[in-house]
Amino acid sequence: MKQIRSFVQAHADRARELSGAWGRRVDIDEAGVLSREGFLPLDRPGRWSANHSCQMLRAPDGWIAVNLSREDDKELVPAWIQATGSGNVWDDIKAYTEKTPVQEVVARARLLGLPVSRVGEVVSDLSRSILIPLTPRHSLPRAVPLRVVDMSSLWAGPLCGSFFAHMGAIVKKVESPKRPDGSRSIAPFYQKLNAGKLDCVVDFATGTGRDWLEQEVRNADVLITSARPRALEALGLSPRLVFAGNPRLVWVAITGYGFRGAGAAWVAFGDDAAAAGGLVGRCLDGSPTFLGDAVADPLTGVRAFVAALEALAKGGGYIVDAALAPTAAAAAETKCISERRHG
Repeated sequence: MKQIRSFVQAHADRARELSGAWGRRVDIDEAGVLSREGFLPLDRPGRWSANHSCQMLRAPDGWIAVNLSREDDKELVPAWIQATGSGNVWDDIKAYTEKTPVQEVVARARLLGLPVSRVGEVVSDLSRSILIPLTPRHSLPRAVPLRVVDMSSLWAGPLCGSFFAHMGAIVKKVESPKRPDGSRSIAPFYQKLNAGKLDCVVDFATGTGRDWLEQEVRNADVLITSARPRALEALGLSPRLVFAGNPRLVWVAITGYGFRGAGAAWVAFGDDAAAAGGLVGRCLDGSPTFLGDAVADPLTGVRAFVAALEALAKGGGYIVDAALAPTAAAAAETKCISERRHG
């Protein structure tokens, strides 16, 4: 966990330095952001994740992480493993992965939208900026408090939005009545992440809802999303249209593997993304184990907030490409840097 704490501390220092320019200084509490303990039942992580939805499994040529946190995913398992199954979904998956190469296992899962990853498949992006310039270098001062439209769900995006709320920004939490934030099922945790935000329930299937969203994004300083690009484009939220209407926007795009490229279509959650980034423990025999509780989520939320502040300081006009798996890989690399410096 040393590299995780180091990663959070470095970003907490940067957040404290930058946030005062836009409101109250934000102090990020490491223990407070990294754990859902007390909000849902958690076990000690090992081969199974702390919330028991994700498991590390051995294939003939490597290790994979399979996350079945959504009930709908279990219904897709027979199509994935090409078998009707025995009745125990995890036994069926284990039997399949034991005899199937990792590349085939992961590729078939991703075609079906299942959150499955190869352990350590993502290379660290610690050395590069996660800011994508679209229309940068605007010099006009912004009004304070900042205006933030938070369309994200679950953990990473709402955590990023919560920091803006603590800073004093006007944060509108936007949800569809047909697809509310999945973390509402853990009511105290949802409240922790969304306290201080304005609740806005909007039906995006209607013209009125689309018009409202377009106007809010046009007037926002920061937009936070956690859907894949294809789903956002269906709502009219393509980078071309969004930045044409609001060139000074900072768009925080939370994804599993990145906002661009083949990985933009892949599904990921905190545990399988952490495994993809190599942010894992190791047993004596070299087999991987989970670290913490879905750690890629809070790490990405913290990183996204700091990057958004940096984009605001540059004048806006950026997408913050905040992806779970690359962030986990960056945190894992933080440990390696520390060891090299002191070795």
